[in-house]
Amino acid sequence: MSNNDTDMTEFHWFMDILQTIDAGLVVLDRDYNIKLWNGFMENHSGIRPDQAKGNNLFELFTEIDKEWFKKKAESVFLLNTRAFTISEQRPYLFKFKNNHPITGRAEFMYQNSTMIPLNNIEGTTDHICLIIYDVTAAAMHKNDLANK
Repeated sequence: MSNNDTDMTEFHWFMDILQTIDAGLVVLDRDYNIKLWNGFMENHSGIRPDQAKGNNLFELFTEIDKEWFKKKAESVFLLNTRAFTISEQRPYLFKFKNNHPITGRAEFMYQNSTMIPLNNIEGTTDHICLIIYDVTAAAMHKNDLANK
């Protein structure tokens, strides 16, 4: 097997992992246009990657507080550092339905998110990656404990 074959096999594995990981992955450019949309995001939004790619995040998801999100994202772009949100601060970034049978009483998916700077070959941040974590079960357990 040649190095090119090995590289292509590893690339294929990498792409398979990105599409099937149990977290949302979204890559955005400086204008908040979607460049990558993985299977988690497709499964929960109903929007296929080919439908999402190239579209503006705020046009597809009007529930996102544009001013708040841009302020958070600009710190990632300018400071080249990560930013985080937790469901206690803001229950969700994307208003997805809760699809957990055990915690089905939640009206939406509680989410934590991470924004990661993505640098180009010159070392400047021109894209960010959003990682969306479903924390519905933990949020519901915390709510249950608080209500006892």
